[in-house]
Amino acid sequence: MSRLFDGVPAHGLALLAVFAVALTAAPYFVSNYVLSVLIIVLYFAYVGQAWNLMIGFAGLLSLGHALFVGIGAYASAALFIKFGIPPLIGMFASITLAMVMGCFIGYLGFRFSIGGVYFALLTIAFAEFTGIMVDHTRWLGGTEGLFLPVTNRDTVDLINLRGSPVMFYYVILTLTGLALVLCRLLLNSKLGYYWQAIREDQQAAEASGIHLFKYKMIAVAISSGLTGIAGVWYAFYYNNLFPESTFGTNRSIELILGTIVGGVGTLFGPIVGAFLLTPLGELLTGLTEGTRIDGIKQFFWGICVAVIVLFRPSGVWPWIAGVLRLDRKSDGGRS
Repeated sequence: MSRLFDGVPAHGLALLAVFAVALTAAPYFVSNYVLSVLIIVLYFAYVGQAWNLMIGFAGLLSLGHALFVGIGAYASAALFIKFGIPPLIGMFASITLAMVMGCFIGYLGFRFSIGGVYFALLTIAFAEFTGIMVDHTRWLGGTEGLFLPVTNRDTVDLINLRGSPVMFYYVILTLTGLALVLCRLLLNSKLGYYWQAIREDQQAAEASGIHLFKYKMIAVAISSGLTGIAGVWYAFYYNNLFPESTFGTNRSIELILGTIVGGVGTLFGPIVGAFLLTPLGELLTGLTEGTRIDGIKQFFWGICVAVIVLFRPSGVWPWIAGVLRLDRKSDGGRS
């Protein structure tokens, strides 16, 4: 575990500790509305970490990560509704199915040398195809959607993921923290170095003896499995699933924008990006409320994202890390 804090300056650890304490104590000091925003922020931060593991660490572009969220969500929800299997157990089925689908896509892409934008299109195609299949499957609710029974509980029921928003907050906070720790350990491991070599120059990596197919598949499997867990949380937090909104390409783009803005390939980029974009979206919702112009919120939100990307093309987090004089190693070697 010493690798976890290797190279992190003392003031960086102090800032991280303050941030963690603030997030842990937040539910006791914020309103219900702010709590709901924080919950969504952490959800995007977690999924952003999972996606960043593929694109930022191994250089594999996926634009269909909503596929793995949807698989995880529908698998756990269906098992819970149809057979009474709690999500704590159904989660393993969600992870397995998401990883199997991810590995199948990866096998097709890597075996037939499909890379770059074409691999991204392959992930989009599978997400859309799966959404259409679910849309025509009555057992999964079809176009009418899949609804989970909602029960108001004063006590915490982690096994069935039933409880108050505060419970869901701490669940997603824990998942985000664990994802951050996992990515840190992976990035500083031999596996992480292999991924970075593949990301920088595949031909050179292969010439040095790195098995490209093997390590790419590992990256896809871990990323898709982590995203499948997010799907379980998503299903039981919202209690309803619709194919179009769950598997749609717009949902995939929504999942990755925070990482792009925060900094692809950095450890804290997905978290910083989520904390920037989600509150910004809520602010624009409030400012444009009552307007009769369709898409006005999306227009201004897109402008804000474009400005951030134009002026900070490597992401906001590397700039923040530079201002705070954090060591490059504290950000996985990329600042």
